[in-house]
Amino acid sequence: MVVTDLTIRTIVPADHEAVGAVGFAAWAAGGAFEDCYRDPHVIAKVQQEFAAFPHETKGEIFVAEQAGEIVGWTAREGERNYVSDLWVHPYSQGKGVGRALLSYLYELMAAEGLATVRLDTHARNERAIRLYERCGFTIIWHGVEFSKSMGVPLEKVHMEKQLADRPNRR
Repeated sequence: MVVTDLTIRTIVPADHEAVGAVGFAAWAAGGAFEDCYRDPHVIAKVQQEFAAFPHETKGEIFVAEQAGEIVGWTAREGERNYVSDLWVHPYSQGKGVGRALLSYLYELMAAEGLATVRLDTHARNERAIRLYERCGFTIIWHGVEFSKSMGVPLEKVHMEKQLADRPNRR
């Protein structure tokens, strides 16, 4: 089943609590890729990070809304072509929300003249990697990185997608 009547828009302050809750629900339901995911201190830190992210990010956040409810969100932070976050509430996963959010962001990036879009995920997050691969991303790096939000080292992959061939605008 595919989500219908999905609206993607820029976050507003009234969305902050829902964005934090959706991000944490998606993270918590994503599976324990590392033993530390079961550590109550790590769980509490991650929940706190999700709650704070909408208030503290220096990037852009876009929400996917259906029937007045936020069902997912994405963000780009740091470099203009970097997708820092993509989170879909567990009950909306597998229905096209993640694909719609990604498409929105990389169409925006292509319109800005960017040549590639990049993102990272846990190396054992097979579901996310499959989504990204179906959307045209390929793995360009696999290794261990320190997660600031969790406070632990994690096995990660970096992925990249080529956008339409066009010269970069500066």
